Amino acid sequence: MLTPRQLQTLNFIRHFMTAHQHAPSLTEIAHGIGIRSKGVAHRYVQALAGAGYLTLHPGRQRGIELVQEDRDDMLSMPLLGYIAAGQPIEAIPGQDVLNLGELLGADRYALRVKGDSMIEAGIQDGDTVIIEHRMRADDGEIVVALVDGEEATLKRLKNRQDGCVELIAENPEMLPLCYAAERVVVQGVVVGLLRRYP
Repeated sequence: MLTPRQLQTLNFIRHFMTAHQHAPSLTEIAHGIGIRSKGVAHRYVQALAGAGYLTLHPGRQRGIELVQEDRDDMLSMPLLGYIAAGQPIEAIPGQDVLNLGELLGADRYALRVKGDSMIEAGIQDGDTVIIEHRMRADDGEIVVALVDGEEATLKRLKNRQDGCVELIAENPEMLPLCYAAERVVVQGVVVGLLRRYP
């Protein structure tokens, strides 16, 4: 199980290698994931190698190699058609494949939800939300917001004309939270949801 930073590092390496046809340097990795320390980037790369995602070639310039496994197969399942949640419809077998890699792919990570502040958006306590790493979001999007550099919360975003940021719960029993814009940092936007049924 990769940490969000390790996953971000792996996704950066994948994108870089696709774009440039060679591996990034540690300096490029650090810059690409928004940190300054090459040492920390090195630890992420070592962790990815230990987890089997990368092969490292010591002494070779840009000596990072992606492990070539068919991960699309690991992240896909048959998509057999449609099912009615209203009036019954004719069952028509399908031949498609649902690729979960599109949901779980680049610059994305998962968070387990605690609490019921977003229940009217269909997000329940215990659900897992899929977050796309972003530093900006549009009004109305559900975001991971870091407040005062300490507390992270999942709320709907609204930028007010007075310069404040409103974080809105999707629960009628909870009032919106208002903060000066400099106190709130957007860390990602909800792009999907996973729920396991007993």
